Amino acid sequence: MAEQTESESRKLLGRLREALAEDSAGQERLDRITHLIADSMQTEVCSIYLFRDDETLELCATEGLNRESVHQTRLKIGEGLVGRVARFAVPVNTANAPSEKGFRFMPETGEEIYSSFLGVPIQRLGERLGVLVVQSKVDREYSEDEVYALEVVAMVLAEMTELGAFVGEGAALSARHQRPVMINGAVAQEGVAEGHIYLHEPRVVITNPIADDPHAELARLQEAVEELRVSVDDMLTTAKTGDKEQYQVLEAYRMFANSKGWMRRMEEDIARGLSAEAAVEKEQSSARARMSQVPDAYLRDRLHDLDDLSNRLLRILTGQGSDTGATLPDNPILVARNIGPGELLEYGRSLKGIVLEEGSVGSHATIVARALAIPLVIHAQRITTEALNGDVVMVDGEQGIVHLRPDETVVAAFRDKIAMQAEAQERYTSIREKPAETLSGETITLTMNAGLMADLPSLENSGAEGVGLFRTELQFLIRSKVPRRGELAALYSRVLDAAHGKPVVFRTLDIGSDKVLPYMTRQDEPNPALGWRAIRVGLDKPGVMRMQAQAFLRAAHGRPISIMFPMVAQFEEFKAARDLLLREVERERALGHILPEDLKIGAMLETPSLAFAPRQFFEMADFISIGGNDLKQFFFAADRENELVRRRYDTLNVSFLTLIEQIVARCAETNTPVSFCGEDAGRPLEALCFAAMGLRSLSMRPASIGPVKSVLRRTDLTELRKVIDEARERGDQSVRKAVRAWVQS
Repeated sequence: MAEQTESESRKLLGRLREALAEDSAGQERLDRITHLIADSMQTEVCSIYLFRDDETLELCATEGLNRESVHQTRLKIGEGLVGRVARFAVPVNTANAPSEKGFRFMPETGEEIYSSFLGVPIQRLGERLGVLVVQSKVDREYSEDEVYALEVVAMVLAEMTELGAFVGEGAALSARHQRPVMINGAVAQEGVAEGHIYLHEPRVVITNPIADDPHAELARLQEAVEELRVSVDDMLTTAKTGDKEQYQVLEAYRMFANSKGWMRRMEEDIARGLSAEAAVEKEQSSARARMSQVPDAYLRDRLHDLDDLSNRLLRILTGQGSDTGATLPDNPILVARNIGPGELLEYGRSLKGIVLEEGSVGSHATIVARALAIPLVIHAQRITTEALNGDVVMVDGEQGIVHLRPDETVVAAFRDKIAMQAEAQERYTSIREKPAETLSGETITLTMNAGLMADLPSLENSGAEGVGLFRTELQFLIRSKVPRRGELAALYSRVLDAAHGKPVVFRTLDIGSDKVLPYMTRQDEPNPALGWRAIRVGLDKPGVMRMQAQAFLRAAHGRPISIMFPMVAQFEEFKAARDLLLREVERERALGHILPEDLKIGAMLETPSLAFAPRQFFEMADFISIGGNDLKQFFFAADRENELVRRRYDTLNVSFLTLIEQIVARCAETNTPVSFCGEDAGRPLEALCFAAMGLRSLSMRPASIGPVKSVLRRTDLTELRKVIDEARERGDQSVRKAVRAWVQS
């Protein structure tokens, strides 16, 4: 780029800074800026369109178009050339705008006399804020340098919009981070919470987007990049002996940190007048815009790496570390793009709720949130850019909705919902010590799911009759290396102590699929949910299974203990795992160690194939636990991590209920105890139907025991079974509608 063009670009940014420094209202600033840009770029028109809501752009200032159209002209995303820029976040540059496909003529603006059109997105870190446009009467395409210069100006406008430089009347000029926002996400852990935002990684705030001295900014950038490269090299040296996948990620970091193209683009931005920080963020915004358009998962991950690297560089340049000194507010609601299980456990039960931009229903963070009984909403798009530390927020984990800075109407309705739930919990407390006995005389055993020592106090508080599932993988997931046998034995012993004689069922290590250990080499599998996981890993790598078996036996120290194997797909797998465990019993006997008074060995039935296993399997298993979450996804061939299909199939589908009924019948033939374990067991309507299908034991999260017990104690299962059978005979696909109507009546 010619030095003259660079000087003109810096000159324009200098004039912009003067305009922004003036003590004037937001509208006056916008008007002044459009005049400056048109004058500097020698175009007849310059216009600024800003979003008034998620789908609508509004003309907020113009030089050259009819003034009366300001705040009157509006466009939907994708509508016209301006809408196209907004939708795809890429420039549109044409010599003959009216001939372009999708052109929309807006007569109120008087733009029909202008032929050439250049529009660039005003965006910050992938968040669309508006569109900056210049137009001229003469037919011409704008040069590459002019496009670049306008993008630089748009970058500054984005920063200043974020900082509130253009606040005025109307929705499009309303102050950012002050208006109410409702974000629809997905439910990962049910519950409702009201509190204040605490950002896990506060975003970097850039207050100096325009450079005083480009040479000084260039030196700052080069120094910061060198520091970044050294830190990445240090991390690589440390990671050489560790996880291969982590090492590969850091190799990608090093590749980006040493990318000449990345460095050259930032240097060019500085030459055009941006500060070092603004140059980094401009490239980061471009990467995020590309990320949203890339369908390939591998390329998206690489752009993610570049995004993370840019954040590191920004923190070096600004000195704004991840620890900003912000204290945890009252009733903190944690907001993050994503978070690991170890980091989440450090916050512990101090959190009232969690909101993630990413995450999944089976992620490590979700497992911890469930263990801690903290409401969690995932896939909450834009939450990290919309929220500020201390903002009031209401998290509806029942619906997957987040109300950020809610208005009084929403607050009142939400608090009513919380009050009703609190009132219901008081009612549940009154029946805590009573059995879950139905009106027709059946008694249903209600146990709880757990995975941390912190869960165990809920055993008494909830009225649970034991622990139907203790997940043992959390102790492996939150460590950087395999835990020792003695550590596990001590933990399992404390779990049994805390149960005070109530039964506890330990599930052996369930890893693979969405649960990959930090120190375990990730397998490149096309479909991990159906791949090398759980008992398959244990049988192929028996060392950890043997070590865990020894820990269980020593933790029991003479007490009864129940152990079950996950993801068993065929009888041979159960026999092999059971034989391994029994060999460890004999080894412990030979060593003179105290053996359990009673050892029960069972299996989780999570695959349809196991429902049709030989009779010998049901005779050999001391108990069976139906793993509802996995069984449902395999039965319907619908990945529970896939939002497109996971809600498509109903648990109360007659086919699925028939499968449950058949499993119960096969267990009855051999007198094998059977229970249902999973999220659905804790939903009152589903729990009723499972009981009607013959299940007499359900395991769920502690908070669900009260509601489920309450509805069971008010239900005649004989009458409910008639309702279900009638729905089946009618050919209903699901019994949900019929059962809900019967319960409500």
